[in-house]
Amino acid sequence: MQEHEIIDISINIENIRERIYFIRGRKVMIDRDLAVLYGVETMRLNEAVKRNVDRFPEDFMFQLTPHEMQNWISQFAISNSSLKTSLRKPPLVFTEQGIAMLSSVLNSKRAIQVNIQIIRIFTKLRDMIDAYKELRERVEEMEKKNETNFTAIFEAIRLLIKDDNEPKQQIGYRTE
Repeated sequence: MQEHEIIDISINIENIRERIYFIRGRKVMIDRDLAVLYGVETMRLNEAVKRNVDRFPEDFMFQLTPHEMQNWISQFAISNSSLKTSLRKPPLVFTEQGIAMLSSVLNSKRAIQVNIQIIRIFTKLRDMIDAYKELRERVEEMEKKNETNFTAIFEAIRLLIKDDNEPKQQIGYRTE
């Protein structure tokens, strides 16, 4: 009987979060970023996907248009010119479902464990967004009710976030 070996893959959560982009209204990851996480070349990752293209419908994976690629490059400050020139064609991007499918075509223990971590992060992000939406809706509902207690609170919040250039009163000791 073969024992299941667990490989320790230490991936910084922030490192993954920074690589999740919002394109075409979906949270996605770029093929080259996934390849780095999986420890394979981008070309090898894309070859595995092309051999199994039926597993990746449009809602799992799509290729950026040249316009989307230019926006991605400029928005996310890819300053390394060698990286820009290595992008001969628009990259493939994968949704959460596409990333889950990658573990079946990249048949390695590392791919499976990296996918588990990525899917957990996508789930946490979705939970955070849902919690934010719920909180925002509840605050808006309270504001609509025009409850006097909340009116004062909302006014105080508006004053706190107001962007005015008025000089603030200095706190502390003054030296001549």
